[in-house]
Amino acid sequence: MSSNKNSLPLHRDLPVADTWDLVPMFPGAEAWEKDFAEVDRYSAAFIAFRGRLGESPAVMLEAFEALDRFERFAEKLYCYAHLKSDENTADSENKSRLGKIESKFAEVSGATAWFEPEIMAMDETKLRTFLDAPELEFYRKSMEELLRQRPHILSEKEERLLGLGGDVLGAAGKIFSTLNNADLTFPAVADEHGKKVQLTHGNYIKFLESGRRPVRKRAFEAMFDTYGKFRNTMAATLDGNVKRHVYSAKIRNYPSALEASLFSDNVPVAVYDNLIKAVRDKLPCLHRYLNVRRKAMGLRRMDMYDIYNPLVPDYRLKVSFEQAAEWVKAALRPLGEEYCAILEKAFEQRWIDIHECKGKRSGAYSSGCYDSYPYILLNFNGTLNDVFTLAHELGHSMHSYYSNRHQEYHYADYSIFVAEVASTTNELLLHDYLMKQNPEPAFKSYLLCHLADEIRGTIYRQTMFAEFEKHIHELGERSVTLTADRLCKDYGKLNHDYFGAVIKKADHRIEMEWARIPHFYYNFYVYKYATGMSAAVKLSRNILSGDPVKLQDYLGFLKAGDSRDVLDIMKDAGVDLSTPAPVYEALDKFNEVVGELERNC
Repeated sequence: MSSNKNSLPLHRDLPVADTWDLVPMFPGAEAWEKDFAEVDRYSAAFIAFRGRLGESPAVMLEAFEALDRFERFAEKLYCYAHLKSDENTADSENKSRLGKIESKFAEVSGATAWFEPEIMAMDETKLRTFLDAPELEFYRKSMEELLRQRPHILSEKEERLLGLGGDVLGAAGKIFSTLNNADLTFPAVADEHGKKVQLTHGNYIKFLESGRRPVRKRAFEAMFDTYGKFRNTMAATLDGNVKRHVYSAKIRNYPSALEASLFSDNVPVAVYDNLIKAVRDKLPCLHRYLNVRRKAMGLRRMDMYDIYNPLVPDYRLKVSFEQAAEWVKAALRPLGEEYCAILEKAFEQRWIDIHECKGKRSGAYSSGCYDSYPYILLNFNGTLNDVFTLAHELGHSMHSYYSNRHQEYHYADYSIFVAEVASTTNELLLHDYLMKQNPEPAFKSYLLCHLADEIRGTIYRQTMFAEFEKHIHELGERSVTLTADRLCKDYGKLNHDYFGAVIKKADHRIEMEWARIPHFYYNFYVYKYATGMSAAVKLSRNILSGDPVKLQDYLGFLKAGDSRDVLDIMKDAGVDLSTPAPVYEALDKFNEVVGELERNC
């Protein structure tokens, strides 16, 4: 499929078999509107318990159940709206539907904000009596969590105001998303054959994987020169988003925005800081890899656009989606017959939206709700990276599938802290499979390079992002406005800290990279990629060992949802993420891969 943005089809013109099937959620817009009209009825049924929670454990139980029914119903409406919107972010009907449910969420959030404050206002002795009541045994974990959150829950009136303002407070992120996905267009760039191709989010990495340096350089310059034209707007949206996080943390009595973000997962700040320290300690391994690259490519001086193309420049791999699917299915066989049988449903039931098309949201993700398939959005362009992306997103979806089937709705949504573990484990299983299937030295070098780049991109790069995110929030907490000049200066310095030992005079355009990272709007999400990859290195070794106990421990993690504390779930799976040891071990693995590359390249 062409990557020329002007020739890309609309989503409705794609082959149906290559698109996700949203009909099991809603047959169409009319059915969605019919259910949307019922939102107020579900919220009213919950609101009816206002002022009654302290009557008895039985009444509180009914209130919890009414809240679950309401949230489950509304979640499905939102899920459909956001998936339809992402098919074509420029489509006004899609945008209107999404805006409608988001506005309703803000309205209802304000009307239901009484629940937690009312529980917190109960006499503590009485509340602890409720905690031990057999009627509330299922909700005991949630009630204990509420007690932990007690210092950060505001009054009913304050919670209502915050709920009503949710749509407004999220405006900066929405503006960035619309600009980045719908309105921002990039120039045409000459490819390896001299043909002008419209640069897009979807094909940018493909350009950077080119074996021809001028192609990589042109794409890099075109990408960041375009962002440079909007540098002040991008800085304003990021500044607004940081201010939102800082504001929320302050009014809820958290010491910092970082601690507020980590609180819901009950993850100590030390986990975040230990990650940064471990990666900083292991920067010499990254520099060793960059030098292997530089020598293999015959470059006297590297630049930032030279770190993505395969080290075997003549080994060009074009993969069809059908081939990618077969590789992934075969690679995941060590996870057992049941896992593989469920995996087949992803293709048979059309969980996956495969191709890039006009207006489609960039990147890839897995998304769904308790009452839907765990859908996958791709922008598949036939690169090896796209094959690994397929495995990655299937890891997310299979995690969701297992969790939804083994947990009640209330505890099915697993913690964001471990959201990247199953996905990255799948990627490592795919790497192992491909290394064993093809004895050709060039292909093995290609795969080793890919694994090194995955660890570099997931641990080193994401930790660099995490360090930057912490830095800009600390600036926000000191009331420093994030101007474009400040962001470029600070990002450029951090990039030099990580890469400057080898890339001594990077193209100045890299200073604008902060502007194209949507994850900076996700409130301290990126560090979870790094911890997830670190855990996955250990878990993939456990799975490939063939030990049935270790496999069951891993499947137990997939099934656990949010039924227990996240760090305890991971310990039971075989990884202690409360210490930096998994990060050091993963980067030792990275160093081993770099050693193999030195010998083979």
